[in-house]
Amino acid sequence: MMKRTLYVAALALVAAVGVGAQSAPTGWKQRLDRSTSASDPDAAGTVKFVSMGTGFHATNPAAAVYWNQANSPTGTYTVKASFKLIKPSSHTNYYGLVFGGSALDGASQSYIYFTVGQDGTWLVKRRDGDTDAPTIVAKTASDAVKKPGVDGTSVNNLEVRVLADKIDYVVNGTVVGSTPKTGMTAKTDGIAGIRVNHQLEVHIDGFSVTK
Repeated sequence: MMKRTLYVAALALVAAVGVGAQSAPTGWKQRLDRSTSASDPDAAGTVKFVSMGTGFHATNPAAAVYWNQANSPTGTYTVKASFKLIKPSSHTNYYGLVFGGSALDGASQSYIYFTVGQDGTWLVKRRDGDTDAPTIVAKTASDAVKKPGVDGTSVNNLEVRVLADKIDYVVNGTVVGSTPKTGMTAKTDGIAGIRVNHQLEVHIDGFSVTK
């Protein structure tokens, strides 16, 4: 799917139903990734990323990446978060972690992303500029990835463990795959954050970057 990107420097204040006015997380930015596909359009509405409870809440009619420049680890580290899918889309879309990012607010943006989908699959991809590079790990089914239950929700705890010579991708405590620190996953120093694709609503808790 071909996409064009739109950078948004500031996040608006929004109202969260039943919780009251919520604010943009301090220091966080977002970059939209709008669909240009007639067969897979964005939903109507405005992308919202707000503080809620102890975490963040993302409402994504369009895809977006969220980050705080302060989260820019180097060397060996782990980035992790818990993702609760609140509202699945009409077809499989993905959400998860970003790492190894740079220039996320410019034309030369670059990052790797590890995401899961509501059909029980996971994948690893890289973005350079406005287009995805070849997929690093194609979507792969795993019993570790929780699918939505009868209420339409699911919770998946994701981790990216950057080690000296490889990267492990972890779902709910299970290492579902690894890549070497070569080729498209050679560069892991840089910004860590969150990606949520279009037509999804996701609550994120426990986002952290540790050495």
